[in-house]
Amino acid sequence: MSTVIVPKAQVPDVAGQITFAMRSMGVAPIPRNYELFYEAYIGSNPNLTRDLAALGNNATQEELDELGAKYFSHNTSQVYDDAHTKMVSELDGVLSALKQEQSSLETYSKLLDETVRRINSKNSTNVDLLRNVINILTEATGDTISHGEKTVTNVAQRSQEMDQVRKELDEYKRIANTDSLTRLSNRRAFDDRLAAIYNNPLSLPVTALVLADIDNFKKINDTYGHPVGDKILATVASVIRASVRRDVFVARTGGEEFAIIIEGNTAEEVISTCERIRRTLEATPFKNSRTRINYGPITISLGVCMASWAADPGELYTKSDIALYCAKNAGRNTVFAYEDGMQKDLTKSWLIYKS
Repeated sequence: MSTVIVPKAQVPDVAGQITFAMRSMGVAPIPRNYELFYEAYIGSNPNLTRDLAALGNNATQEELDELGAKYFSHNTSQVYDDAHTKMVSELDGVLSALKQEQSSLETYSKLLDETVRRINSKNSTNVDLLRNVINILTEATGDTISHGEKTVTNVAQRSQEMDQVRKELDEYKRIANTDSLTRLSNRRAFDDRLAAIYNNPLSLPVTALVLADIDNFKKINDTYGHPVGDKILATVASVIRASVRRDVFVARTGGEEFAIIIEGNTAEEVISTCERIRRTLEATPFKNSRTRINYGPITISLGVCMASWAADPGELYTKSDIALYCAKNAGRNTVFAYEDGMQKDLTKSWLIYKS
């Protein structure tokens, strides 16, 4: 199937949908509850979506907090807090060493001033006086140099320790922002990247958000099981990654949903890239080499929106999502670019709808 561009409609607000769902279930609109509903809405954790839906319209705050404790450990904050504490400690050590060095240099400076004063106040030809001064200066200089060497060593050691903390944080961030199954970026990394798009207004006309969703993936899981589904997800991720430039951002944002942020291309070029992904995946064999079972064909639907067609990251995501929905609704295995007039059927429950 080819690219389809259809007309424009009112854009639904994702945050509004989540708030409406919370209100419908009688849930207090506090941050920790919103986090639960947000994760359920994007579908990144099917078990959370199921458990939240099972609570029905009479969920107590205690039940919601139990779900929060079950699915969100918030280890990220603790790791960064620990790293911050260690960094502060190392910096304190460096500052202490530098202050000691400053004090030592100030003492040495005073000694030099006193020596000059004594020389000027007496007969400079006095051998004993000169010998005295030389000895004092030699000893003081030696002490100052020794102290300086210790300071340099101390600062270097502290710097190495702080650099190690930085490397550990960088590695933790990389792991925390990577989807373990597909090795692509995850939803957390995507949210950060999406928010940064509008930092450079000049690039908006050549920046696009593409949302892609594997067609009929639930049927695949139900028929062949989740282990097969996971292998298909990993293969689809590899096809997408191999079909775009190395600098293109690719993330797995939900169960079978992917997001692609393409910079430096016109709308036509972005659509061409999406068509390449779609055709490559459509032609990719999905067979079990041992059992000879053919799981294919596996196809994908894609929705495109240029950043200049939206006012902010939230609207950009919503419009891409609408385009994806229209691609699904039109028969799947196609690419839709957002146009005024498109709309999404919101009568279905977001807790259970997943095409």
